[in-house]
Amino acid sequence: MGIKEIYHSKFRWLGVALMILPLLSSCIREEEFNNSPQGNFEALWKIIDEQYCFLDYKQIDWDAIHDKYQPLITSNMGNDGLFQLLDSMLAELKDGHVNLYSSSNVARYWDWYLDYPRNFNEGIIERQYLGKTYRIAAGMKYKILDDNIGYIYYESFSSGVGNGNLDEVLSYLAPCSGLILDVRNNGGGNLTNSERIAARFTNEKVLTGYIQHKTGKGHSDFSDPKPIYLEPSNSIRWQKPVMLLINRHSYSATNDFVNAMRYFPNVTLVGDKTGGGSGLPFSSELPNGWGVRFSASPHLDADKQHIEFGIDPDEKVDMDENDTKSDAIIERARELLKVVQ
Repeated sequence: MGIKEIYHSKFRWLGVALMILPLLSSCIREEEFNNSPQGNFEALWKIIDEQYCFLDYKQIDWDAIHDKYQPLITSNMGNDGLFQLLDSMLAELKDGHVNLYSSSNVARYWDWYLDYPRNFNEGIIERQYLGKTYRIAAGMKYKILDDNIGYIYYESFSSGVGNGNLDEVLSYLAPCSGLILDVRNNGGGNLTNSERIAARFTNEKVLTGYIQHKTGKGHSDFSDPKPIYLEPSNSIRWQKPVMLLINRHSYSATNDFVNAMRYFPNVTLVGDKTGGGSGLPFSSELPNGWGVRFSASPHLDADKQHIEFGIDPDEKVDMDENDTKSDAIIERARELLKVVQ
């Protein structure tokens, strides 16, 4: 999910506010930090200190992090050494939305999903469920399974799906008794696609969460939570039971999608806890030109609770990594659909 998602309609007011931040951070860099290892370290530390949105929520002692890494800075250290040190410091945030970009590398934190069971095997899906006769509409692969259950796999919210695509997919699957919507291993993408698809599964306006933005340099300086509502689509909407399949790699815009979908009465979450990633990302720059991306605005659920660390399934299911013939999460979803029919 990139910075352009911030200009999504429901967050457009937030984008305007955040447009001021690069100007402020630019002034700070020019006045206080030079292009040296120490200057770049201090610039990065201060950007996170003043603008990152989860320091208090995650109970991170950012001053202690400064004291831990600052003594490791030397005046003659090369770019590779500096990059590795800054990478290690940012990893203390445990946030997949935090990255450092140089001309030769990208610092990233992958443990938000690598430390958990995968609960996904694309080979099994391709061989046992999709086969050779599935259909493709934009980023969606879909098929009617042999028990008259519809199956959709959507692997990235960066894959544009238009209203025409959704009309065709839902019309084709209309004879099915239920639907399995699989967003496992979907690492996120465009919030517009998230909202457009979710709007096909509700018949009324639903409160799905709240958004906040930083109002000052303090770790807890935030605006009052602003409600986020999802409006139902004016086109074809799905009326039958839905099993939404999730795993730890369901992240960022996918986390947003799962959060919205769980408020619909006909939707059941099946699989593993999502990866989280609820903070809307924002970008800034260090004196040496390296880019930094970080979570700037927290997204809360409808109960004003953080979803940064993920959303629990209604039906917890783990896959057996030794099973190469079936997907336990899909099979459990099929069983549940037969019960609710």
